[in-house]
Amino acid sequence: METRILSADDPAALSVALDILRQGGVIAFPTDTVYGVGAHAFQPEAVESLYVVKGRPAEKAIPLLIASADDLFLVAAEVPEAVYRLAARFWPGGLTLVVPRHPCVPEAVSPGPTVAVRVPDHRCPLALIAALGAPLAATSANLSGQPSPATAEQVLVQLGDRIALILDGGPCPGGVPSTVVDVTVDPPVILRHGAISAEVILDALRNLR
Repeated sequence: METRILSADDPAALSVALDILRQGGVIAFPTDTVYGVGAHAFQPEAVESLYVVKGRPAEKAIPLLIASADDLFLVAAEVPEAVYRLAARFWPGGLTLVVPRHPCVPEAVSPGPTVAVRVPDHRCPLALIAALGAPLAATSANLSGQPSPATAEQVLVQLGDRIALILDGGPCPGGVPSTVVDVTVDPPVILRHGAISAEVILDALRNLR
């Protein structure tokens, strides 16, 4: 497969990206943390392609990107109060929240009872989600176990010929993956340290109690 690289600032590139996503394809795009690789979240075969592209173990769930906290009902079976309060403080931004998985979310996204969700602080994925009318199943645009890419060139080195399109938005401003917090347990637990420091997260969690 030949991988095309188009500018994320080119309006025509959005149409190309949407066509690929709607047809079950996989694309890479910039976010506020690192470059992501994504597919239509509600197309199981498209999500399964993400595992193949990355060489990702099947037991590792894939996070979802949504446009705002208002869209949580699309992917979460229930939304604990802690989710809304953390979302109000950190979304859009580098915080991923693990919530109970809605039955409409394919098992290809997450075979377990939970799903990880984030609202990115970057116009490119937000534009894709809004135009697609559905969440993106998305994870960092690297081969499994390799460094997360901060530029389109780094994505091409790792995933060239594995994906149809890379939207080039220049270097990602963050360069560090999101912090992951499981809010299905009480008290919530930090599962991965990342863009938002543990101290800031823990301070916010203390204020929830």
